Amino acid sequence: MKFLCLGYLDHEKMDSRPETEINAVMRLCQPHLEEFYNSGQVIMDAGLALESKCLRRENGKVTITDGPFTETKEMIGSVFLIEAQDMEDAIRVASLHPTTQVGEGEQFGWRLEIRPIHYFEKKELSETSKF
Repeated sequence: MKFLCLGYLDHEKMDSRPETEINAVMRLCQPHLEEFYNSGQVIMDAGLALESKCLRRENGKVTITDGPFTETKEMIGSVFLIEAQDMEDAIRVASLHPTTQVGEGEQFGWRLEIRPIHYFEKKELSETSKF
């Protein structure tokens, strides 16, 4: 089973700290990231920029608006995809991530959300087409 994990943070709290302090906290993440990756269950891990756009179809046209779109200080700062047997196993693997291992992240509102995903593999055209 695949699980999408969303890493949240309070960007205003992080942005208000000196860059040297943020870099020091991020260096604390490295050993935990290595353990996380060495689990062999991480498919993809990505940090996200603050910039975002929203595309929506309205009245037959696609509109584009600037994000973020929620009325909260909490932002999604990272996403990762893991393979796990079930939610319990996904929690075990996600718990290796620095978000839950680095105590200094608490001051920045770090937290994770884990969601099972419905995964559909692309079938070959020859398998689905009847000519």
